[in-house]
Amino acid sequence: MKCASCGEKIEEIFLEKIKGTYLVKGKNKVVVCAVCQQKYSIEELQKKYLQ
Repeated sequence: MKCASCGEKIEEIFLEKIKGTYLVKGKNKVVVCAVCQQKYSIEELQKKYLQ
């Protein structure tokens, strides 16, 4: 999987869990890495990718 913000590959850990988070609104689902989570607030990311 790739981060929606920076485009880098997100590291997977045990049982295919990711080091990051999913942003979900209805049927829209976006993956964001842990580094981008620290750079931007969740509100900024949701506004940018889940309109």
